[in-house]
Amino acid sequence: MTLRQLIQSVDPNDFHDSALFRQLKDIKPEYGANIRIKVRKNGGTISVTNVHVGSLGDIVASPIDVADGLHLTDSELLEAILGEMANEGFTDADAEVFWDDMTDLQKARIVR
Repeated sequence: MTLRQLIQSVDPNDFHDSALFRQLKDIKPEYGANIRIKVRKNGGTISVTNVHVGSLGDIVASPIDVADGLHLTDSELLEAILGEMANEGFTDADAEVFWDDMTDLQKARIVR
């Protein structure tokens, strides 16, 4: 399952307060990257990697690999991924500036 498919599989009402969810829901997937989102359990917490590499279009097209034995609902999985993407500390204003930069393909290429 890709991040886009995961986003489409959850009830949008569960994420109505998430600006990041709304942003990702409307992003057109790009298929230029070959990066997989990895979800693991690390010392009792869920660890998500590879969600900061590439443009948002690349990220939503990325397949998700969940570690064997880690059982999460789609909503829990998406919440973990969104939490990592939002960096668990950005203010809404910081996040808006960050995602505006990430959706600008010229800037996204520089960040990569």
